[in-house]
Amino acid sequence: MSEPLIKLEEVDFSYGPERPVLVGCSLSLEPGQRVGLIGANGSGKSTLLRLIVGLIRPSAGRIEAFGKPRTREADFHEVRRRAGLLFQDADDQLFCPTVAEDVAFGPLNLGKPRDEVRRIVARTLQGLGLAGYEDRITYKLSGGEKRLVCLATVLAMEPDVLLLDEPAAGLDEQVEARVVEILAGLPQAMLIVSHDRRFLERVATGTLRLAGGRLEAASVV
Repeated sequence: MSEPLIKLEEVDFSYGPERPVLVGCSLSLEPGQRVGLIGANGSGKSTLLRLIVGLIRPSAGRIEAFGKPRTREADFHEVRRRAGLLFQDADDQLFCPTVAEDVAFGPLNLGKPRDEVRRIVARTLQGLGLAGYEDRITYKLSGGEKRLVCLATVLAMEPDVLLLDEPAAGLDEQVEARVVEILAGLPQAMLIVSHDRRFLERVATGTLRLAGGRLEAASVV
């Protein structure tokens, strides 16, 4: 049996004494799994993704990623290189003037040569139907276009794990179908937060519900 890529054991997290979010939450993500995460607004789905990459820290429990325990800030540097996080709000992810600059930012920070980065940007945008968007101003894009560019910034990093927070939000039916095709064809393990159960039915290999601070098996039907 393969070692989990991501493992949470009895994790607690609270935004304050009056706002417990996760209580004894456990999770195991295996290679090749595409796991949908569902749950009510405020149940902690986005919080869970942020914990995995170390943007916030649990008050109790254990986080392992890629075979190692992760506790200190330095521990999460590798995790952020290998786990691509798609934020729920596109404006939290896009900060460069143009689309090409935003998509190139991650690969450049990994130390890839500029010629290779240009090829990665072109290939990634082409795959998402965004060829010709290289010089578009990001803040002038529509909500759906921003969503696709955010996904492009994540895929350009070629991560081992994808952590996707509402990847289908704001997409029209045709573009959503393209995103489904792309995600279903990728080899990476994924955790996919979505309120769109039809989307999860087409992408996820299994589904978990977050309720009462814990994860439980769920059906998207």
